[in-house]
Amino acid sequence: MAILLGVSPNSYAIEALSLQWGKHRILLMAYNCRWLPRVAEVEESVWNELTKPLSTPFFEWEWLHNLEASGSATRSAGWMPHHLTLWQGKELVGIAPLYIKGHSQGEFVFDHQFAELSHRLGISYYPKLLGMSPFTPAGGYQFIFREDFPDRSSGIDLMVEEIDRFCIKNGISSCNFLYVDPQWQKEMQARGFAEWMHHSFIWTNQDFRDFDQFLQSFNANQRRNIKRERKAVANGNIKVVPYTGEAIPHFMFSLMYEFYSDHCDKFGWWGSKYLTRKFFESLYSCFRDRVVFFAAEREEGKKPVAMSFCIRKNDQLYGRYWGCFEEIDCLHFETCYYKPIEWGINNGIKTFDPGAGGGHKKRRGFPATPNYSLHRFYHPVLNRIILPYMKEYNLYEVKEIDAINQELPFDLPAPTIS
Repeated sequence: MAILLGVSPNSYAIEALSLQWGKHRILLMAYNCRWLPRVAEVEESVWNELTKPLSTPFFEWEWLHNLEASGSATRSAGWMPHHLTLWQGKELVGIAPLYIKGHSQGEFVFDHQFAELSHRLGISYYPKLLGMSPFTPAGGYQFIFREDFPDRSSGIDLMVEEIDRFCIKNGISSCNFLYVDPQWQKEMQARGFAEWMHHSFIWTNQDFRDFDQFLQSFNANQRRNIKRERKAVANGNIKVVPYTGEAIPHFMFSLMYEFYSDHCDKFGWWGSKYLTRKFFESLYSCFRDRVVFFAAEREEGKKPVAMSFCIRKNDQLYGRYWGCFEEIDCLHFETCYYKPIEWGINNGIKTFDPGAGGGHKKRRGFPATPNYSLHRFYHPVLNRIILPYMKEYNLYEVKEIDAINQELPFDLPAPTIS
């Protein structure tokens, strides 16, 4: 596994001016880019002043710091934190969570064919620079600026220039941003980053009054099927109970690791077990207000037989992991889809991203929804070969999404592809 052993410098001064020239604003201040080896280099309150306004919770200080401090996203795991920050004097004005990768595991955007191609051509594909929240295939990545930052466009330019300088100097093959914010995607495409289309399965609340009204959007056959699946769980004397925030018992955080670990082990090498027990246990003190557990219980107060782990921020719900100690018919659907949707309808959730993979989601209320990654390759041969492939693949992906959504057994409007 290739890992970048040395990077320099840790900071790089950039002079910028601020004056109006026609339609263009140029900054008139000195800015300083600094590369940080850990989120903890910035105070929690300072970092979160930038990230809390975002719709996504996965770039908040507590989440990223916990990934690093728990040993989940670390250099030894092949996720070397190397965050780019932009400062005006002593004031933090911009951040880009970034990692130097020596492999492609835990990204859920599968570029292994590019790595194999590079190997055959005698080109080093690793290390690469990656922007995403580790192990978290949820949309929203972008460069994050203070809300009162005077010129976002110039700030993006400064950070892109520093990334290019850093990658070229240190022999990094590419810069890749995954699951990007749609508006930021357009801004980065204008700066020469190539888009690569993928798809997720996302549920959208159509102002449903309750779960029964949601069921009415399905055709008769699938409506009967969902009722049968939910009844199968109830007939097993199982009740799925949501636990949120302060109401979550302390033991559930460690127990969730047990479910997660057991589930990953069932799939062997493909199990994608990246998170440590410490990560889950630390959430109790640092991120509990965002956590929603859906616990499958036979008796109230007894140890659950299965659990799913979700994260909520405002009106967004994200499914992350699940596991079970007993194989019970349809329990996965109830714990990971139906109960979170029912809870979401009752708690003002607008969209629910249940996590990566799973074509079975499309029959349970989740249409295929495009998401994008952005890429810049610093080797001319990779540019000549990979970029045309991405353009061709994007055309195929549009057809794939359309084909999936043509077969949906419900009337919810499928998302458009811009």
